[in-house]
Amino acid sequence: MPLKLVFMGTPEFSVPCLDALVAAGHEVVGVYSQPPRPAGRGMADRKSPVHARADALGIPVLTPQSLKDTTEQTVFAAFAPDAAIVVAYGLLLPKAILDTPKFGCFNVHASALPRWRGAAPIHRAIMSGDRETAVMVMKMEPGLDTGPVCATTRVPIGDLTTTGDLHDTLAVVGADLIVAALADLEAGRLLAVAQAEEGVLYAAKIDKAEARIDFTRPALEVHNHIRGLSPFPGAWFEAAGSVGTPERIKVLRSEPVPGNGPAGTAIDDNLTIACGAGAVRLIEVQRAGKRPVAAQDFLRGFPLPVGTTVNQT
Repeated sequence: MPLKLVFMGTPEFSVPCLDALVAAGHEVVGVYSQPPRPAGRGMADRKSPVHARADALGIPVLTPQSLKDTTEQTVFAAFAPDAAIVVAYGLLLPKAILDTPKFGCFNVHASALPRWRGAAPIHRAIMSGDRETAVMVMKMEPGLDTGPVCATTRVPIGDLTTTGDLHDTLAVVGADLIVAALADLEAGRLLAVAQAEEGVLYAAKIDKAEARIDFTRPALEVHNHIRGLSPFPGAWFEAAGSVGTPERIKVLRSEPVPGNGPAGTAIDDNLTIACGAGAVRLIEVQRAGKRPVAAQDFLRGFPLPVGTTVNQT
Protein backbone atom coordinates (compact mmCIF):
# COMPACT_ATOMS: atom_id res chain seq x y z
CA MET A 1 0.00 0.00 0.00
CA PRO A 2 1.51 3.38 -0.99
CA LEU A 3 2.63 5.65 1.80
CA LYS A 4 1.49 9.21 2.36
CA LEU A 5 4.69 11.27 2.35
CA VAL A 6 5.97 14.77 2.90
CA PHE A 7 9.16 15.45 0.95
CA MET A 8 11.71 17.99 2.21
CA GLY A 9 14.60 18.99 -0.04
CA THR A 10 16.15 21.90 -1.90
CA PRO A 11 19.05 21.38 -4.37
CA GLU A 12 19.39 19.40 -7.59
CA PHE A 13 20.73 16.45 -5.57
CA SER A 14 17.26 15.97 -4.04
CA VAL A 15 15.27 15.91 -7.27
CA PRO A 16 15.91 12.26 -8.29
CA CYS A 17 14.61 11.13 -4.89
CA LEU A 18 11.39 13.11 -5.32
CA ASP A 19 10.89 11.72 -8.82
CA ALA A 20 11.57 8.17 -7.66
CA LEU A 21 9.06 8.37 -4.82
CA VAL A 22 6.36 9.62 -7.17
CA ALA A 23 7.23 6.97 -9.78
CA ALA A 24 7.02 4.27 -7.08
CA GLY A 25 3.39 5.22 -6.49
CA HIS A 26 3.71 6.93 -3.12
CA GLU A 27 1.39 9.83 -2.37
CA VAL A 28 3.58 12.90 -1.91
CA VAL A 29 1.07 15.27 -0.32
CA GLY A 30 3.40 18.20 0.22
CA VAL A 31 6.93 19.40 -0.49
CA TYR A 32 9.05 21.63 1.72
CA SER A 33 11.95 23.57 0.23
CA GLN A 34 14.10 26.61 0.93
CA PRO A 35 12.50 29.93 -0.10
CA PRO A 36 13.32 31.36 -3.54
CA ARG A 37 16.64 33.23 -3.57
CA PRO A 38 18.03 35.99 -5.83
CA ALA A 39 20.01 34.41 -8.67
CA GLY A 40 21.28 35.11 -12.16
CA ARG A 41 22.37 38.37 -13.74
CA GLY A 42 19.17 40.16 -12.83
CA MET A 43 19.21 38.71 -9.28
CA ALA A 44 15.52 37.89 -9.53
CA ASP A 45 14.12 35.40 -7.03
CA ARG A 46 14.56 31.86 -8.32
CA LYS A 47 12.82 28.76 -7.01
CA SER A 48 15.00 25.90 -5.81
CA PRO A 49 15.32 22.84 -8.11
CA VAL A 50 13.04 20.84 -5.81
CA HIS A 51 10.47 23.65 -5.72
CA ALA A 52 10.44 23.88 -9.52
CA ARG A 53 10.12 20.10 -9.90
CA ALA A 54 7.30 19.87 -7.37
CA ASP A 55 5.45 22.63 -9.25
CA ALA A 56 5.80 20.62 -12.44
CA LEU A 57 4.43 17.55 -10.65
CA GLY A 58 1.50 19.52 -9.25
CA ILE A 59 2.49 19.01 -5.61
CA PRO A 60 1.88 21.85 -3.10
CA VAL A 61 5.14 23.53 -2.00
CA LEU A 62 5.82 25.26 1.31
CA THR A 63 8.88 27.44 1.90
CA PRO A 64 8.96 28.47 5.58
CA GLN A 65 12.00 30.29 6.94
CA SER A 66 11.88 28.07 10.03
CA LEU A 67 9.92 25.13 11.44
CA LYS A 68 10.30 26.17 15.07
CA ASP A 69 7.04 28.14 15.08
CA THR A 70 4.01 26.24 16.37
CA THR A 71 1.93 27.54 13.47
CA GLU A 72 4.30 25.91 10.96
CA GLN A 73 4.27 22.72 13.00
CA THR A 74 0.47 22.68 12.89
CA VAL A 75 0.54 23.09 9.10
CA PHE A 76 2.98 20.18 8.84
CA ALA A 77 0.85 17.99 11.12
CA ALA A 78 -2.21 18.66 8.97
CA PHE A 79 -0.67 16.60 6.18
CA ALA A 80 -0.91 13.56 8.52
CA PRO A 81 2.03 11.87 6.78
CA ASP A 82 3.10 8.29 7.24
CA ALA A 83 6.70 9.50 6.87
CA ALA A 84 8.75 12.52 5.89
CA ILE A 85 11.65 12.07 3.49
CA VAL A 86 14.45 14.61 3.92
CA VAL A 87 17.15 15.08 1.28
CA ALA A 88 19.47 18.08 1.65
CA TYR A 89 16.66 20.30 2.87
CA GLY A 90 18.76 22.89 4.69
CA LEU A 91 16.68 23.45 7.84
CA LEU A 92 16.95 21.69 11.16
CA LEU A 93 13.83 19.75 12.09
CA PRO A 94 12.64 20.37 15.67
CA LYS A 95 11.49 17.42 17.73
CA ALA A 96 7.83 18.36 17.17
CA ILE A 97 8.32 17.81 13.43
CA LEU A 98 10.37 14.64 13.86
CA ASP A 99 7.65 13.15 16.06
CA THR A 100 4.71 13.96 13.76
CA PRO A 101 4.84 11.32 10.98
CA LYS A 102 3.47 7.89 11.82
CA PHE A 103 6.75 6.12 11.05
CA GLY A 104 9.11 9.05 11.55
CA CYS A 105 11.40 11.16 9.35
CA PHE A 106 14.01 9.54 7.11
CA ASN A 107 17.07 11.29 5.75
CA VAL A 108 19.00 10.33 2.60
CA HIS A 109 22.60 11.19 3.51
CA ALA A 110 25.56 11.07 1.10
CA SER A 111 28.27 9.55 3.28
CA ALA A 112 29.30 6.42 5.16
CA LEU A 113 28.04 7.52 8.55
CA PRO A 114 29.33 8.29 11.12
CA ARG A 115 32.06 9.61 8.80
CA TRP A 116 31.14 13.01 7.34
CA ARG A 117 28.07 14.02 9.25
CA GLY A 118 26.93 17.50 8.32
CA ALA A 119 26.63 19.88 5.41
CA ALA A 120 29.28 18.94 2.83
CA PRO A 121 29.92 15.18 2.94
CA ILE A 122 30.70 14.76 -0.77
CA HIS A 123 33.22 17.60 -0.88
CA ARG A 124 34.95 16.50 2.31
CA ALA A 125 35.22 12.85 1.30
CA ILE A 126 37.04 13.73 -1.91
CA MET A 127 39.16 16.48 -0.35
CA SER A 128 40.35 13.94 2.21
CA GLY A 129 41.23 11.36 -0.43
CA ASP A 130 38.61 8.80 0.65
CA ARG A 131 38.48 5.77 -1.65
CA GLU A 132 34.88 4.90 -0.81
CA THR A 133 31.72 6.61 0.35
CA ALA A 134 28.06 5.60 0.65
CA VAL A 135 24.47 6.70 0.57
CA MET A 136 22.58 5.89 3.73
CA VAL A 137 18.95 6.17 4.74
CA MET A 138 18.88 7.26 8.37
CA LYS A 139 15.94 7.55 10.74
CA MET A 140 16.23 11.08 12.02
CA GLU A 141 16.60 12.21 15.61
CA PRO A 142 17.43 15.64 17.10
CA GLY A 143 21.23 15.24 16.82
CA LEU A 144 23.15 16.21 13.65
CA ASP A 145 23.04 13.07 11.46
CA THR A 146 23.22 10.84 14.53
CA GLY A 147 20.17 8.66 13.91
CA PRO A 148 20.21 4.90 13.29
CA VAL A 149 20.89 3.68 9.74
CA CYS A 150 18.18 1.76 7.89
CA ALA A 151 19.73 1.15 4.48
CA THR A 152 23.16 1.53 2.85
CA THR A 153 24.69 1.43 -0.61
CA ARG A 154 28.48 1.80 -0.78
CA VAL A 155 30.09 3.61 -3.72
CA PRO A 156 33.79 3.65 -4.73
CA ILE A 157 35.53 6.97 -5.41
CA GLY A 158 37.90 6.95 -8.40
CA ASP A 159 41.27 8.66 -8.43
CA LEU A 160 40.03 11.39 -10.78
CA THR A 161 36.42 11.60 -9.56
CA THR A 162 35.27 15.15 -8.82
CA THR A 163 32.60 16.28 -6.39
CA GLY A 164 30.36 16.98 -9.40
CA ASP A 165 30.82 13.43 -10.70
CA LEU A 166 30.17 11.84 -7.32
CA HIS A 167 27.20 14.14 -6.64
CA ASP A 168 25.45 12.90 -9.78
CA THR A 169 26.16 9.25 -9.01
CA LEU A 170 25.01 9.45 -5.39
CA ALA A 171 21.83 11.31 -6.32
CA VAL A 172 20.72 8.36 -8.47
CA VAL A 173 21.89 5.77 -5.93
CA GLY A 174 20.05 7.63 -3.17
CA ALA A 175 16.82 7.65 -5.17
CA ASP A 176 16.94 3.88 -5.63
CA LEU A 177 17.85 3.35 -1.98
CA ILE A 178 15.00 5.38 -0.49
CA VAL A 179 12.46 3.56 -2.66
CA ALA A 180 13.84 0.21 -1.49
CA ALA A 181 13.87 1.36 2.14
CA LEU A 182 10.23 2.44 1.97
CA ALA A 183 9.28 -0.90 0.43
CA ASP A 184 10.86 -2.54 3.48
CA LEU A 185 9.03 -0.08 5.74
CA GLU A 186 5.69 -0.99 4.13
CA ALA A 187 6.49 -4.69 4.57
CA GLY A 188 7.42 -4.24 8.22
CA ARG A 189 11.01 -5.41 7.73
CA LEU A 190 12.94 -2.12 7.87
CA LEU A 191 15.60 -2.31 10.57
CA ALA A 192 17.40 0.66 12.12
CA VAL A 193 20.95 0.02 13.36
CA ALA A 194 22.70 2.49 15.65
CA GLN A 195 25.74 4.23 14.22
CA ALA A 196 29.20 3.31 15.49
CA GLU A 197 30.56 5.55 18.22
CA GLU A 198 34.03 5.51 16.64
CA GLY A 199 35.06 7.26 13.43
CA VAL A 200 32.85 10.32 13.76
CA LEU A 201 33.87 13.17 11.44
CA TYR A 202 31.98 16.35 10.61
CA ALA A 203 31.75 17.72 7.09
CA ALA A 204 31.80 21.46 7.67
CA LYS A 205 30.16 23.68 5.09
CA ILE A 206 32.59 24.72 2.36
CA ASP A 207 33.97 28.22 2.87
CA LYS A 208 35.01 30.07 -0.29
CA ALA A 209 38.18 31.09 1.55
CA GLU A 210 39.29 27.45 1.23
CA ALA A 211 39.30 27.58 -2.55
CA ARG A 212 42.72 29.13 -3.23
CA ILE A 213 45.18 26.39 -4.24
CA ASP A 214 48.28 26.01 -2.08
CA PHE A 215 50.92 24.52 -4.37
CA THR A 216 53.35 24.12 -1.47
CA ARG A 217 51.34 21.07 -0.39
CA PRO A 218 52.14 17.59 -1.84
CA ALA A 219 50.72 16.95 -5.31
CA LEU A 220 48.15 14.38 -4.18
CA GLU A 221 46.74 16.80 -1.59
CA VAL A 222 46.57 19.57 -4.19
CA HIS A 223 44.82 17.22 -6.63
CA ASN A 224 42.28 16.12 -4.00
CA HIS A 225 41.64 19.76 -3.11
CA ILE A 226 40.98 20.62 -6.76
CA ARG A 227 38.62 17.74 -7.49
CA GLY A 228 36.91 18.08 -4.11
CA LEU A 229 35.92 21.66 -4.93
CA SER A 230 34.93 20.99 -8.55
CA PRO A 231 32.69 22.40 -9.89
CA PHE A 232 31.64 24.50 -6.89
CA PRO A 233 33.03 26.70 -5.52
CA GLY A 234 36.02 25.76 -7.68
CA ALA A 235 39.64 25.71 -6.56
CA TRP A 236 41.65 28.52 -8.14
CA PHE A 237 45.05 30.11 -8.60
CA GLU A 238 46.16 33.51 -9.84
CA ALA A 239 48.36 34.04 -12.88
CA ALA A 240 49.30 37.01 -15.04
CA GLY A 241 49.95 35.21 -18.29
CA SER A 242 51.01 37.51 -21.15
CA VAL A 243 48.54 40.26 -20.19
CA GLY A 244 50.45 41.28 -17.09
CA THR A 245 47.40 41.65 -14.85
CA PRO A 246 46.84 38.77 -12.40
CA GLU A 247 43.70 36.83 -13.20
CA ARG A 248 41.92 34.17 -11.18
CA ILE A 249 41.83 30.78 -12.93
CA LYS A 250 39.48 28.07 -11.71
CA VAL A 251 40.68 24.48 -11.99
CA LEU A 252 38.04 21.81 -12.58
CA ARG A 253 40.10 18.70 -13.32
CA SER A 254 43.68 17.67 -12.63
CA GLU A 255 45.94 14.68 -12.11
CA PRO A 256 49.04 14.20 -9.95
CA VAL A 257 52.19 13.51 -11.97
CA PRO A 258 55.95 13.19 -11.33
CA GLY A 259 57.78 16.49 -11.51
CA ASN A 260 60.23 18.77 -9.75
CA GLY A 261 60.61 22.49 -9.39
CA PRO A 262 59.83 25.40 -7.11
CA ALA A 263 56.26 25.07 -5.80
CA GLY A 264 53.80 27.00 -7.96
CA THR A 265 56.02 27.02 -11.07
CA ALA A 266 55.02 25.80 -14.55
CA ILE A 267 57.45 23.00 -15.42
CA ASP A 268 56.33 22.12 -18.96
CA ASP A 269 54.11 23.30 -21.82
CA ASN A 270 51.13 21.15 -20.71
CA LEU A 271 50.03 23.28 -17.74
CA THR A 272 51.88 21.15 -15.20
CA ILE A 273 52.56 23.00 -11.94
CA ALA A 274 55.18 21.91 -9.42
CA CYS A 275 53.98 21.25 -5.87
CA GLY A 276 55.70 20.83 -2.53
CA ALA A 277 56.30 17.24 -3.62
CA GLY A 278 55.57 16.11 -7.17
CA ALA A 279 53.39 18.10 -9.53
CA VAL A 280 49.82 18.39 -10.83
CA ARG A 281 48.79 18.58 -14.47
CA LEU A 282 45.78 20.87 -14.85
CA ILE A 283 43.43 19.19 -17.30
CA GLU A 284 40.39 21.49 -17.38
CA VAL A 285 40.36 25.13 -16.34
CA GLN A 286 38.07 28.14 -16.55
CA ARG A 287 38.74 31.87 -16.75
CA ALA A 288 36.25 34.23 -15.11
CA GLY A 289 33.18 34.73 -17.29
CA LYS A 290 34.22 32.05 -19.77
CA ARG A 291 33.38 28.40 -20.30
CA PRO A 292 35.57 25.54 -19.06
CA VAL A 293 38.25 24.45 -21.55
CA ALA A 294 40.98 21.86 -21.88
CA ALA A 295 44.48 22.91 -20.84
CA GLN A 296 45.86 23.27 -24.38
CA ASP A 297 42.91 25.44 -25.47
CA PHE A 298 43.47 27.61 -22.40
CA LEU A 299 47.19 28.00 -23.10
CA ARG A 300 46.53 29.23 -26.64
CA GLY A 301 44.83 32.31 -25.23
CA PHE A 302 46.66 32.54 -21.90
CA PRO A 303 50.24 31.28 -22.23
CA LEU A 304 52.09 30.18 -19.11
CA PRO A 305 55.66 29.47 -20.28
CA VAL A 306 57.97 27.13 -18.41
CA GLY A 307 59.25 28.92 -15.32
CA THR A 308 56.15 31.04 -14.81
CA THR A 309 55.19 31.25 -11.14
CA VAL A 310 51.51 31.42 -10.19
CA ASN A 311 49.90 32.70 -6.99
CA GLN A 312 52.47 35.45 -6.52
CA THR A 313 50.04 37.95 -4.97
